[in-house]
Amino acid sequence: MRYSFRQLEVFLAAAHYQNITKAADSLAMSQSAASSALKELENQFNIQLFDRVGKRLQLNELGRLYRPKVEALLAQSTELEQAFSKHTEVGALKVGATLTIGNYLAVGVMAEYMNTPSHPRVSLEVANTRTIAKRVSDFELDVGLIEGELQSTELEVAPWRGDELVVFCSPKHPLAAKKELTDADLLSATWVMREPGSGTRQTFERGMHGLLPDLNILLELEHTEAIKRAVEANLGIGCLSRVCLADAFRRKSLVPLRVPEYRKFDRNFYFILHKQKYRSAGIDRWIDLCKQLEDPPLPEHIQAGTGPL
Repeated sequence: MRYSFRQLEVFLAAAHYQNITKAADSLAMSQSAASSALKELENQFNIQLFDRVGKRLQLNELGRLYRPKVEALLAQSTELEQAFSKHTEVGALKVGATLTIGNYLAVGVMAEYMNTPSHPRVSLEVANTRTIAKRVSDFELDVGLIEGELQSTELEVAPWRGDELVVFCSPKHPLAAKKELTDADLLSATWVMREPGSGTRQTFERGMHGLLPDLNILLELEHTEAIKRAVEANLGIGCLSRVCLADAFRRKSLVPLRVPEYRKFDRNFYFILHKQKYRSAGIDRWIDLCKQLEDPPLPEHIQAGTGPL
């Protein structure tokens, strides 16, 4: 074999950090050793994988072509090493999730995944859809869980489960007493919303077509708990996933509002993986556990068909 796994590890680290010193530190190597390994890899095949600008390394077209192949090869090597060592075939996993999923669903899946004799570790990164997609594209995350729609030539986007947004308010809000809101009510209300670009905001805007330019949006916040607290304080009404509202509805600190039937707030959650990412047993196990996750219970009046969904 004309290359070593260590050379490939240096290549991936350099691609990630775009700096040989940081790449060497991440691999517990000296800078000279890492630099030599990368140069040897390129010299052995008479190729150049990076454009070098000062101390910065930028993957060139050839480097971008080979990066997913190297990622897949090293992933298979790690799994084979675990099998040789008689460890469980489910290993450590790097997962990314958008806010609603990360805060209200993924932690339960993590507990199930780690509850095996070898206790494999799971790292969870919570960010918006755009960030998670980029991290999966760059092979920095093994799998992503997103709530926003996504188009990508590099990523496999697979439906996971359905979800619905619910319009809600404080029990003390004037609209809480109404059996069903009208478009006029929606326009007259003050709103506390997720920020533009989030998956939740994307679904909300689709459901509120025709009203968007005239909505009175008081606050745009990045965190669902902050939105819930603001609505509890009667600063306005909100619209979030029923996943993150179930507990507040049970405690009756927030109440759901019924909106016109033509206002549709349904959506899907998705799995995203790089199309050239090696599908390890750990990834398959994670996806299976996600699919087994039960839906949170809905308030009784929604179950009876008198709620906003």
